[in-house]
Amino acid sequence: MTPPEQSDLYEDGIAPGDEQFVAAGMMRGVRGYLLGLGLAALLTVVSFFVARTTLVWEPSIPVALCVLAIAQMGVHLVFFLHITTGPDNVNNVLALAFGVLIVLLVIVGSLWIMAHLNHNMMPMDQIMRMQH
Repeated sequence: MTPPEQSDLYEDGIAPGDEQFVAAGMMRGVRGYLLGLGLAALLTVVSFFVARTTLVWEPSIPVALCVLAIAQMGVHLVFFLHITTGPDNVNNVLALAFGVLIVLLVIVGSLWIMAHLNHNMMPMDQIMRMQH
């Protein structure tokens, strides 16, 4: 049995992931997940190594950890969430971009509120007088 063409699946109303797998297609998918798992584990081990070793110049450790974290996110997006730049993934990329925007707005808003919290608070001596 040959696998149906991708365009035929979507025209028939079958969602991605619901199509019938043949043995070769399933093995290719398993290999992709195992490769992603291996890369994610390797990046995790390298992150712990960089954080604990004296072989890396100490001021560069935070930068190296940020680079490794971004690489880890990339591995997860490509191998596990299957976010690619293909034309059939436009909605996935837009949903990811919207999620990142919301997270950034929450982080920036929280940091802004915390930075200006002290400025907007009443002086401590006035607070103490109000409690008596």
